[in-house]
Amino acid sequence: MPDRPPPLPPGYVRDPGDAWVYGPDGAKFWGVFGAAGLLVWHRSLGVLLQHRVAWSHFGGTWGLPGGARKQGESAVDGALREAAEEAMVPAQLLRVIHTSVFDLGYWSYTTVVTEALEMFEPVIADAESTELRWVPVAEVEALPLHPGFGDAWNDLRKHLAD
Repeated sequence: MPDRPPPLPPGYVRDPGDAWVYGPDGAKFWGVFGAAGLLVWHRSLGVLLQHRVAWSHFGGTWGLPGGARKQGESAVDGALREAAEEAMVPAQLLRVIHTSVFDLGYWSYTTVVTEALEMFEPVIADAESTELRWVPVAEVEALPLHPGFGDAWNDLRKHLAD
């Protein structure tokens, strides 16, 4: 596996939101305008998780499709866009259930919790995933989770029941 991201295509212009934000303690977070991720839940399949490539922040862990928000983009729109770009998640098959915001004052991450109203097969659509998998809710904690997702999981899963 490569230890750095693949080169950008010719003529690609990086979005101004695609950069690191550094906290006062030196911690770094992706997304100048914050970031958002999409937790997709299907009643019979479980939750859709992304196995992050080695070169990514906390590579090798399992988390949610998501990433940096664009300037002026809502968290819901950013999460839906990122999930479509990374996993071809069809927004028209989702119902937003809840949003959860982790706000540090200088950076924030919003998890958008959705229910998939129909089954769909996710497809790896960029270089940020090694695998996409539907994981039964009861089995999520058995995986090596991205630390932020792992910290939030118990609160997020409460929104998956009727």
